[in-house]
Amino acid sequence: MNKNINTKKLNTKESFQSWLHLNEQKTLLKFLTCGSVDDGKSTLIGRLLHDTKQIYEDQLSSLRNDSKRHGTQGEKIDLALIVDGLQSEREQGITIDVAYRYFSTSKRKFIIADTPGHEQYTRNMVTGASTCDLSILLVDARKGLSKQTYRHSFISTLLGIKYLVVAVNKMDLVKYKEEIFINIKKNFLLFAQSFSQDLKIFFIPISALIGENIVFKSKFMPWYKGFTLLHFLETIKIEDVVNSKEIRFPVQYVNRPDSNFRGYSGTLVSGKIYVGQKIKILPINIHSSVSRILQFDKDLEKAEVGEAITIVLKNEIDVNRGDFFVNVDSLLKPSREAIIDVVWMTNSILEIGNSYIIKLAGKKIRVYIKKVLFKIDVNTLVKKKTNSLKLNSVGRVKIVFSEETVFDDYEENKITGSLIFIDLLSNITVGAGMIRKTIEKEEKLVSHKNNDFELDLYNLILKHFPHWNIKK
Repeated sequence: MNKNINTKKLNTKESFQSWLHLNEQKTLLKFLTCGSVDDGKSTLIGRLLHDTKQIYEDQLSSLRNDSKRHGTQGEKIDLALIVDGLQSEREQGITIDVAYRYFSTSKRKFIIADTPGHEQYTRNMVTGASTCDLSILLVDARKGLSKQTYRHSFISTLLGIKYLVVAVNKMDLVKYKEEIFINIKKNFLLFAQSFSQDLKIFFIPISALIGENIVFKSKFMPWYKGFTLLHFLETIKIEDVVNSKEIRFPVQYVNRPDSNFRGYSGTLVSGKIYVGQKIKILPINIHSSVSRILQFDKDLEKAEVGEAITIVLKNEIDVNRGDFFVNVDSLLKPSREAIIDVVWMTNSILEIGNSYIIKLAGKKIRVYIKKVLFKIDVNTLVKKKTNSLKLNSVGRVKIVFSEETVFDDYEENKITGSLIFIDLLSNITVGAGMIRKTIEKEEKLVSHKNNDFELDLYNLILKHFPHWNIKK
């Protein structure tokens, strides 16, 4: 009897370890759903989770009760309530916050970001898109392309997403007509001509409410010969060249528990690093070599992308939080200026001369806005001249750092090429930025010994007393 119990326990343990090993081998796809209000983003995610058996019986029971109480789908289950968790969301039938959901199939693991469709919550959409590999853009088959369709597709590409799935939803309400799907496809491709040439766009006709072409093939659209949405998500290959890039190791913490140890902790953003490798520390531009690589309670011979490690250098060097470890032959140089694509996220207006704190790869630096180059009309992608950016505006600015700063172009490295703007007084995040270009010429900024107080005083006078004509 005891022998049988022990055998069962052993088999259970082996089965769990086998399942765990298989699960670790699966690739992870992070994607978001976006689009206009009431295009069915939350319903789509609810349908994916429901039809892949990711909802437990007690959750289904609770969902049935909530669906009856809110009455949005009559006697049927409202699958949108699975991700619309806030009380105000359920009352209004909209998404406000970014809702993240995890699910797994036999082929792949997924993290979904359900983002709001209202224009006033564009900043939430930016937050959700910033970490995703693929964007599912929902379009209501009855309404066609809308302002938010253009806005969200543009922001997705602005944030470096290279895979865009246009899911034409609510095909059941237009009697599954192929010509409506074709017309939406043509109009979107016409708009997308201004996007990057390496953007890959796919089109799938669906009905999230009924479940057509989500997990199971549609019986009502025999004219569509492509994959279901789930099959597409399971099989698409996301190109990841991060391992072929140079070493980028931003120091997040100087680890010195006692006088016998000094290590530099952080996450390896790109490249590979190994014990004995020669490196360069920026912005101080000093060479050294890796003596040890530690991870929790063990030493490593090498580290790869995404690993949180502590690096010990061969010689004593004054390294600070925010400094970069790079390849010894890297051409990366610190700079005092940069051109940034900005998504503005607050009611306070970004104007020339304003000062902010920016956070870039763990380091906080003060900057001021030197010039607003243009803002972009997201409906037409036309660049318009302006001197300011308002809430939910997308534009390009030139900024000046208070000290020499190390960073990459966003196209080359998302993590070391992105930043956030923080208000000096309220300490809230007011904007997100993607670095597009380093300004090589310093315009003798280094020779100016103005401290931060003098710089802020000059900006204040320039803003409120321009008639004084004070020279910098």
